[in-house]
Amino acid sequence: MASSPPPSPPRLPEECRTILGFGGTCLDYLAVVPTFPKPDDKCRCSSAKMQGGGDAANTLTCTARLGLNPRLISMVAEDIHGRSILKELEDDGVDTSFLMVAKGGMTPFSYVIVDQNTNTRTCIFTPGYPRLTPNDISLSRLEDAMRGANFVYFDGRLTDAAYCVAREAAKRDIPILLDAEKKRPGLDGILLLSSYAVCSTKFPQAWTEAPSIGSALVSMLLKLPKLKFVIVTLGAEGCIMLERIDTGFHCEELKTDQPLGDEIDVDNLLMLLEQRKDNKVIHPTCIPSEAMCLRAEGIGTVHGRLFLGTAEKIPPSELVDTTGAGDAFIGAVLYGLCANMLPEKMLPFAAKVAASCCRDLGAKTGLPRITDPCLAPFLQNPNH
Repeated sequence: MASSPPPSPPRLPEECRTILGFGGTCLDYLAVVPTFPKPDDKCRCSSAKMQGGGDAANTLTCTARLGLNPRLISMVAEDIHGRSILKELEDDGVDTSFLMVAKGGMTPFSYVIVDQNTNTRTCIFTPGYPRLTPNDISLSRLEDAMRGANFVYFDGRLTDAAYCVAREAAKRDIPILLDAEKKRPGLDGILLLSSYAVCSTKFPQAWTEAPSIGSALVSMLLKLPKLKFVIVTLGAEGCIMLERIDTGFHCEELKTDQPLGDEIDVDNLLMLLEQRKDNKVIHPTCIPSEAMCLRAEGIGTVHGRLFLGTAEKIPPSELVDTTGAGDAFIGAVLYGLCANMLPEKMLPFAAKVAASCCRDLGAKTGLPRITDPCLAPFLQNPNH
């Protein structure tokens, strides 16, 4: 007797699915080589692809394939590359009605060289022109773009225009998620308005000048009072998340007999969570702490929970290209927020989506759809 097909994943209510994204789009020229060439050397690529890219475009494509309704504010030129990018986005279900097409100019593009020997990728970015500025975004058009939006996402680029959009989102009490890849002029203003931040490995310590990742995350929550959680991605090592738990008190005001958790050094707690990892497990997992006062020496304390998320162990024969894995992770986090997923489920879900991205060439080719069987375990009762 033939087995029945798996049940379709539950679809989020319409009123929970709208994401507004702001940031960069570009065209990616991807080439896979056996090993990265030495200076003045020649090599032959084993496969190649031309595909739309850019952090914001990749992330919103991921959310569209997961069943959300993303809208993108960005700019491309009226050239063949810009037209190709628009068609790709529209085919995937990204609303491009707020994306501006400049008369003349040049759409940005990147050369992406994938090294099969080291499983790394090298990007060479060529900026386009004209650059999107605050003057390009009218308030009435911005109001239309934000209407019904559940979250506003920024990829951390074009910060002068991005800050204007973030300020309007904050006025409307729309939560903001920021992809904090590196320190950029103007980024601090967006960080101060953000409810959520997903950071590259180096960003927390670079931004806070704290001596460790754990203490840097504590410092970020202390410096950014609106921030509900911060995630730092660690590539194949997974991620760390620090979630603020608002008690209405500062940790220094809590008495030891109050049932709000003990105080512990954040780096010691992180070490304890690391010891609970099972390195034999292939699929992504999440190891949570209890709610407690987390202390960073010389910085301060916050009341919260620490989560250690593991990455999927992808067999070398299946690992093709890590381009866009971080964008895929953030797209899945946005879905998790819309679905009210608990961190214990959201972090493994995001790691699974990122792993799917790594199994094909380019930032978009391997992005899973909501109906992909590999996502089914995460989508039944997502908030449990």
